[in-house]
Amino acid sequence: MIGTLVNTAAVIDGGTFGILLKKNMPERLKTIYFQAIGLFTIAIGISMVFNMQHILIVVSSLAIGSLLGEWWNLEIRVEELSVFLKFKFRIVSEKFSEGLITAFLLYCIGSMTILGAIREGMGGSSDLLLTKSLIDGFSSIILASAFGIGVLVSSIPLLIFQGGITLMAIFASSFFTSEIIQGLSSVGGILLIGLGINILEIKKLRIMNMLPALIVVVFLLWLI
Repeated sequence: MIGTLVNTAAVIDGGTFGILLKKNMPERLKTIYFQAIGLFTIAIGISMVFNMQHILIVVSSLAIGSLLGEWWNLEIRVEELSVFLKFKFRIVSEKFSEGLITAFLLYCIGSMTILGAIREGMGGSSDLLLTKSLIDGFSSIILASAFGIGVLVSSIPLLIFQGGITLMAIFASSFFTSEIIQGLSSVGGILLIGLGINILEIKKLRIMNMLPALIVVVFLLWLI
């Protein structure tokens, strides 16, 4: 769990620094940074789906997962939770929900999250997650300067999600076959492309409602 703990600390530290810089960060710097992050996110997503296998299963997982997420209204549920937290802790940030969701998706869907957490859980090196920690730390500075404290709060679901994958890998290492890891990367890559489109404000996609696809693809690949 060292990699995940360091990653969480990096987001908290970077987010805190970003909030302190918020008033002094020119708007044009925030704009160009998000354009760069959006393009980088799409590029990472494309690299994750480049060697896609089991295409029918990936497509089926996205379709089934998206329908489930839409049925459960995940995006609305997360919005309601963020509004509750905002009211509970008297947070005045207008972009709290947007910052929380954007940061969580950016930090948790990439291949470095999935592969790094599984590798660490199976007793391998934490280098991948430590590298991710450095990237997330710098990203959280700019994200927090734009969205505020919501980015800081995203460290909690990051810890739960990434740490959960690591714990699963510790107790069920034989379950994570190369096919399942590849399937997770493929679906995650497609979701990252969608997130990049959101960041670039090309079109608003409900990526949060598509997240169940990550569970569905694991189940379908395990089934076959």
